[in-house]
Amino acid sequence: MNDYNAPENVLSEKVILITGAGAGIGAEAARTFARFGATCILLGRTVSKLEAVYDEIVAAGYAEPAIIPLDLKGATAKNYEDMARTIQDQFGRLDGVLHNASVLGQLSAFEDIPEDEWQDVIQINLTGAALMTQKLLPVLRLADHASVVFTTSSVGRTGRSFWGTYAVSKFATEGMMQVLACEYENRNVRFNCINPGGTRTDMRANAFPAEDPQTLKTPADIMPLYLYLMGDDSLAVNGQSLDCQPK
Repeated sequence: MNDYNAPENVLSEKVILITGAGAGIGAEAARTFARFGATCILLGRTVSKLEAVYDEIVAAGYAEPAIIPLDLKGATAKNYEDMARTIQDQFGRLDGVLHNASVLGQLSAFEDIPEDEWQDVIQINLTGAALMTQKLLPVLRLADHASVVFTTSSVGRTGRSFWGTYAVSKFATEGMMQVLACEYENRNVRFNCINPGGTRTDMRANAFPAEDPQTLKTPADIMPLYLYLMGDDSLAVNGQSLDCQPK
């Protein structure tokens, strides 16, 4: 579905939450979802970046987004519970979640991973997504059809030297998606993973500083699969881990 040609109204009337919406793939997803009819909820830790994405969406004439400033590193279950209640009060339901926010940590030998870095990466990449999903499930069930998309990586399928904490967090993300997909089989919420592949983002540049970014696809280039998974054309897709750039 990487060549998916989305109908112009594929996300019409849908309310979609995007984490890490201030930059990179998250910002592009927000702009793209809005262009195809969604009302976006922009979640991130840097208000100025969220406001810039908000301004772009409004200037283009799309549905006015909402902004939720939240740092997943310090967020608690109570924060997510309050957020879920606010979304339900304001929108009445939630049609989709894109769990895009992630941090890389330092690439190092496993024995050299600092404890605080381990805790931070697992907190942001895994625990935050888990607690947020728990609290959002009742609001997602209010939609006719809801889609939850977690972000994975090739190192979350096959371990790779020096990618320790990040790789472990993505292995666990794949497992969490599979558990939820099984629990919700034949129900109105579906769960899948998306692997963006090598994409022109700051995280990629940090991981591969010698790489020429012009050789990589842009976030806009990989949006067809994101649109497919968020729209109703993927109603039968549940428990899958899909690649934006299959080998």
